[in-house]
Amino acid sequence: MKCLVINLDRSPDRLAHVTAEFARIGAAFERVAAIDARERPDLAEMQRHAMRESPLRLADAEIACLLSHKQCWSIIAAGEDAYGAIFEDDVVFCDKAGELLADTGWIPADADVVKLETFFKRTVVARKQIACGHGFFASRLYGVHIGAAGYILSREAARNLLEATDETGIPVDHLVFNPNVSTSSSKVIYQLVPALCLQAQFLGDRQVRLPSLLKQQRAKELAASGMGRKSPKPVAARVRIEIWRLARKTADLLRLRRRKIIPFEYRGRRVRPPHTQHRENAL
Repeated sequence: MKCLVINLDRSPDRLAHVTAEFARIGAAFERVAAIDARERPDLAEMQRHAMRESPLRLADAEIACLLSHKQCWSIIAAGEDAYGAIFEDDVVFCDKAGELLADTGWIPADADVVKLETFFKRTVVARKQIACGHGFFASRLYGVHIGAAGYILSREAARNLLEATDETGIPVDHLVFNPNVSTSSSKVIYQLVPALCLQAQFLGDRQVRLPSLLKQQRAKELAASGMGRKSPKPVAARVRIEIWRLARKTADLLRLRRRKIIPFEYRGRRVRPPHTQHRENAL
């Protein structure tokens, strides 16, 4: 199984970081040159003609990110391997990641996608777990769990995603990991527990300083759309939300599902969810 890493030509620091991470876990990777929004003035025109599934306009960097992932999908779709793994260059791995990346026998037979990372947002997974070895388990993923820093695609899923995204107006992580979007809801998606990787921004480690390159642009688009502003909800609305929360919890129990934050361990310690992290990548 190939491990593909997306990296901008102008980000040698990130390439050095991800090279060290792969060396640490004893795995090899193939670099895929990322599409650079700075060199693609045509991205704004692509956005204008894109199919809209959200009122939020994608930043040029987000369109470039999607195109970069599509390059990886093309490599997997055209390859001979049944699966391929895709990573972004700010990824950090748990200590046992190399064992799983060295083999594909642990991947559930019906899997179209396996999400390897955690975004420290509560999501919905099946209570049933499939043992993957080395202390990892795979559970069907049913809830929104954004982030595209690390995931595995089957060859057929890669081909399907390429065909389904000739025109799109939503971020790549929602295309793959938001069940409210058709490209995601049509796939059998598993979540690896605990997570194999996460973005370096969640570590809170001074030695690893790789802030998200998309965060500022996405925040600007949220502000421009007005979606980032919060207003106090009336009492009736809060009551409806609570009723919906309880109904959703009951439905999850009946369908043998549970809501949880996917854990992650790095260099022998459990990484705690950042309490100050505001929701990003929201549609």
